[in-house]
Amino acid sequence: MAKNLLLEYSENLACEIAKLCNERKIDSNTAYQIKKSSSSVFANISEAQYPQSLADMLSKLEIARKECMETEGWLKLILSSGGVDEETFKKHRNQCGRIRRMLTSSCITIENKLKQG
Repeated sequence: MAKNLLLEYSENLACEIAKLCNERKIDSNTAYQIKKSSSSVFANISEAQYPQSLADMLSKLEIARKECMETEGWLKLILSSGGVDEETFKKHRNQCGRIRRMLTSSCITIENKLKQG
C-alpha cells in the first residue's frame, strides 16, 4: 500500500516539476536537470515495484532518495535565482520531504529484512 502511495506522490512531483519548468522562466540547463532528477525519483520507484531481489529493491529506492535530494537542491537554486517564489518553493520542497521520509522508512525496513537473512 505504501509503495503505491509513494509511486503516486513521485509521479505527482515529476508532473508538477515539469509543469513548473514550462510555466516559469527557468534557465534551460536548470530546468533540464530538475526535470531529470524529479522524473528519476518516479522511474526508480516504479522499477522497485518489480525487483529482482530485496537488494535490488533497496538499491532502486536509495537511488530515488538521492534523486529526491537532488531535486530539492535544484529547487533551492531556482528559488535563489528568482525562478519561483517562497510559497511555490516550499510546496515542492515539502513534496520532496514527504517522499524522502517514505523512502527512508522503506529502506530501513528492507535493510532490516536483509540483515535477518
